[in-house]
Amino acid sequence: MRFASLGSGSRGNATLVSHKRTTLLVDCGFSAKETEKRLQRLNVNADALTAIVITHEHSDHINGVRVLARKYKLPVYATAGTASCLSADVKALIAEFSSHESFAINDIEINPFPVPHDAREPSQFVFNSGKHSLGLLTDVGMSTPVIEQALSGCDALLLEANHDMEMLDNSIYPEHLKYRVSGRLGHLNNVQSSKLLEKIDTSHLQHIIAMHLSEKNNSPNIVAPLFSQALNCDESWIGIASQNSGFDWRELD
Repeated sequence: MRFASLGSGSRGNATLVSHKRTTLLVDCGFSAKETEKRLQRLNVNADALTAIVITHEHSDHINGVRVLARKYKLPVYATAGTASCLSADVKALIAEFSSHESFAINDIEINPFPVPHDAREPSQFVFNSGKHSLGLLTDVGMSTPVIEQALSGCDALLLEANHDMEMLDNSIYPEHLKYRVSGRLGHLNNVQSSKLLEKIDTSHLQHIIAMHLSEKNNSPNIVAPLFSQALNCDESWIGIASQNSGFDWRELD
């Protein structure tokens, strides 16, 4: 199994997960045209995609779903709550799933789990190849026992580190936005993410990538030391997904 990111942040999110003949696009927060361009950078043609899997309905995760899905006739997997927020002309392509039940898309098994976020019915995922597992957790306001159980033992982890609390407190964001971002239905800050790493079983980790970093209220120079301390590893081992280019393909051995 291998995985890559087209970009991660408040201006758009999209992740690729591929195994054998199956390639999933997890979220499509860029325009269809921009998504096609970013796919080409990773040597993937949009017509080679198997399906789109959506975490939740916020625009930075679904902006290009309608056009891309219709153009390439891609099934769109979403919870009932998320599906209810999608445009009517994509309804025929929607395959609903429960965030409490595993399902498979061809060669990849998907284990969704519910998360606290200010969306209709948000979920995040663990992807399984039968040999390896990849955990994805972004857009979540706090950790829960369900999250910790789901992510324990993963071979790779894409983990939100959205903001530094001090930078957010001192930012020009209005108070209501600061409250939303830092609240229980918002986004994980660096310390919360680091503490989550300390709680779960990370003994199998081959890759760790910090995701969804705020361009205004965070810095890789803050995230990397915190993650490396939590994992007792060198800072150079900590990957950082960028807004503009995500990260290149990584493989699980």
